[in-house]
Amino acid sequence: MSFGPPPAGFGPATPPAWTPPGSTPPAWTPPTAIEQALLETKSREDWAAYFDTLADSRLYFEIRRDGADAEPSRTIPVFGHDPRVAGGRIWAVYTEGMLPAPDPHRVFDWQKLGWFARVWEPNDPTMIVVNPGSPCEAFLPSAPPHSAVWAQHKAKGPLNRTRVSTLRLGGPLEGPVAQGLACGALLVVWHGLPWNAMAYHGNGYQAERESLREWWGVTNREEWQVQQRALLDPDGANPVWEFALNLRRTIARDFGGHVDTAYWRDAVARVLRGRTGGEIVITPDGVTSTPAGPEAETEARIKGIQALVGRITRYEARFRADGILDENRFVSSVDAWNFGRASGMARWGLGARYCSLPEAESAVIEAGRAAARSYKSWQDFAAGYILGRCLHFDDEEFGSWYTDMVDVHRILMSEPDSPWLTIPFR
Repeated sequence: MSFGPPPAGFGPATPPAWTPPGSTPPAWTPPTAIEQALLETKSREDWAAYFDTLADSRLYFEIRRDGADAEPSRTIPVFGHDPRVAGGRIWAVYTEGMLPAPDPHRVFDWQKLGWFARVWEPNDPTMIVVNPGSPCEAFLPSAPPHSAVWAQHKAKGPLNRTRVSTLRLGGPLEGPVAQGLACGALLVVWHGLPWNAMAYHGNGYQAERESLREWWGVTNREEWQVQQRALLDPDGANPVWEFALNLRRTIARDFGGHVDTAYWRDAVARVLRGRTGGEIVITPDGVTSTPAGPEAETEARIKGIQALVGRITRYEARFRADGILDENRFVSSVDAWNFGRASGMARWGLGARYCSLPEAESAVIEAGRAAARSYKSWQDFAAGYILGRCLHFDDEEFGSWYTDMVDVHRILMSEPDSPWLTIPFR
């Protein structure tokens, strides 16, 4: 459907650049499906559809970092300049595929389309420019009553809804960086962000900092480094969970497959009661044995791990029913819970400017390598990650901590452009 010529102030501000006769203009590849839709709707002058696409997208804009650091709840936009606009002042906004690489001195926030009309003040620029300088750019008069034309358009749903978004340009599609980024796909795709955005802005500078503070206690570079190293530590997983899973894996190897749950529980008791000499540890003085704990303490530990065995087997039964585990398969390790978050932590640290792009990339590569050492496939990796998440948060409620992962797992195992279908696990 065409709406004819764009309203005053919309569309290109200058004629297309001149191309010598007989030559072909260089092709432009839209980085994501969002820019593709903007280009197509602009080309046919379907401005209603163009605004619908904007309304259904995160719109990023530069903010003052010093202001955000001093007062995190306050957002101070940084306005730009464009000689094609009367007076030169503009408010530049970017869709997720058009963002510049993270820079220590430039940070971004994002908002929905209608927000820009609501917060506009008389001293603000009178023109918003979408994706300046690109073939899908457009000029939106930001002052009323003109802003009413585009501000009425609404998103189809939550902007953080679960979906596979892939950067066709500006993000790796193969190789070790892509494989490491794909290890964090359960979380990134859940939020609807591009899974292969190594140059990560995420939910914006302030939101990324607040998330790290709230969930991880990370408020500076040094604390980020501590968390990143801990998540990449091959021995960093919960030792109780890993003891139970390692024991079952040993039994399965020795007896050729299926492990009866009752036998697994009995094995827990035999192994723990057999440790009469305590734990073997390495100290600066050499290898030594710690004293065994009181019998009551041992029995309490046995009871706790046997209860864990029950939790694991019930989760695995649900995993099989929901397609996370194949029949007769079990979770070998929950290391994936750490490695997947390590991939995320690298990007979160970059979004919060606690690390550089090369540092984040290095951590992502290591997360991918660690995952490949512990698992055989994306399916195995996913089951380990989801079990770790559930043991940590869900408490057998099978609530959103679990169901959110079921939803994103189905998408990652079925969408044609999912990294789990396009990138070899090893």
